[in-house]
Amino acid sequence: MESAYYQNYTLILILLLGGVFLGLFSLFLGWLCAPKKPSKIKQSVYECGVEAKGSAWVQFRVQFYIFALVFVVFDIETIFLYPWAVQFKELGVGAFVKIAIFVGMLLLSWFYVWKKGDLEWD
Repeated sequence: MESAYYQNYTLILILLLGGVFLGLFSLFLGWLCAPKKPSKIKQSVYECGVEAKGSAWVQFRVQFYIFALVFVVFDIETIFLYPWAVQFKELGVGAFVKIAIFVGMLLLSWFYVWKKGDLEWD
């Protein structure tokens, strides 16, 4: 019985080592096949066919990140409503109460973000 216990972990160890080996092998193969003739043009920054101007360290306002996080959170929360809507008739009253609490928490958090002023653009 103890050998079967360790057999499961041996399989996990083999898969882990195989994944590490494949990752390192692909990096080595890329390094081996890469061209070795650096030049000024090859080492220049290229983005969408436009030459880079200015510093790469541009400061962004935190408000953009907060707005994006709020969007992602509410977007994912609405995805949770779809399975409930599909099975609405079969779930019964208990599921309706739970989803009402869920939507209430969503509205409360939206109201909090709105009152805090994170949805306003200055």
